[in-house]
Amino acid sequence: MKLSPEERLNLIREVGEEIIGEEELLELLKSGKQLSAYDGFEPSGRIHIAQGLLRALTVNKLTKAGVHFKFWVADWFALMNNKLDGDLEKIRAVGEYFIEVWKACGMDMEHVEFLWASEHMDQEYWLRVIRIGRLNTVTRITRCSQIMGRGEKETLSAAQIFYPCMQCSDIFQLKVDIAQLGMDQRKVNVLAREIAPKLGLTKPVAVHHHMLMSLQPEQAEGLTAADAAIAKKMSKSKPDSAVFMTDSKEEVERKFKKAYCPEGELKDNPVLEYFRYIIFERFPKITIERPDKFGGNLEFSGYKELEAAFAAKRVHPVDLKNAAAKYINELLEPVRKHFSENKKAKALLERVQEFS
Repeated sequence: MKLSPEERLNLIREVGEEIIGEEELLELLKSGKQLSAYDGFEPSGRIHIAQGLLRALTVNKLTKAGVHFKFWVADWFALMNNKLDGDLEKIRAVGEYFIEVWKACGMDMEHVEFLWASEHMDQEYWLRVIRIGRLNTVTRITRCSQIMGRGEKETLSAAQIFYPCMQCSDIFQLKVDIAQLGMDQRKVNVLAREIAPKLGLTKPVAVHHHMLMSLQPEQAEGLTAADAAIAKKMSKSKPDSAVFMTDSKEEVERKFKKAYCPEGELKDNPVLEYFRYIIFERFPKITIERPDKFGGNLEFSGYKELEAAFAAKRVHPVDLKNAAAKYINELLEPVRKHFSENKKAKALLERVQEFS
């Protein structure tokens, strides 16, 4: 059934924790033009659930809204950030591994394409990078870096200084209508919208998705929304902060058992986030299993019901964690199966694990 522009916008709103240029987006949807969106990723290490399953969920909402999605496989960006010791062969293998994960967890691959940065960064691209750099101060550019505000300004390499200029150039190189990245990329998308008229280009709409919180979140008081998202998000360098897409059943259960989840607390509760952003997206009704002596099982038909019950202390953190592990394991099982039965995928995983 064909969706109206307003219905398509509502689907995109489900993706966007923030939309910059929503009126512009509605006009684009009304125009009948084939819209496109992009996100970029640096291939590095194993893929966690926010990059994997949650990303598939958000992409599928966009494709359902009639948006063609482009993934910018940022291999040269990973090289600049010294990921995998700057070994491009390893970086390429990890990029292929990410794609296999998305295939296995149900991403709408028919309406998605993968573009390797190293194959598309031509002379026009680099000329645009230079122009963006000329039109901005070093201070303005460094404010766009993900690691700004975390006491690491002095550690920026010369390559990382012009990284935001390249991110801006990505958007215009791909000729997309929507820059659909996480809240941690908000600053660079604002920069792209500011710089577009000066380059004689159309401003991209920015749709920023929620950054799934670490299972052991850091405090982020007094920071901007973008910097708080960076501070609290899961990290590959802290394995217990995230569920990875090929974690074993036992590993998932162990990580949720250790997760931060104070009784009755809603603020910055990562276990509740898993229910809100992942579990209820795939399961319209869930069951919290409890022994009879504690009142027996409870059923919930939506996140708000569960949240209210947890706030009222009708659901204990232990029961919530056990249920989260159960449903996440169900969602990860097709991925585990793919990487155990598909020869190409299995070989890629084994290689990536060697890099770690």
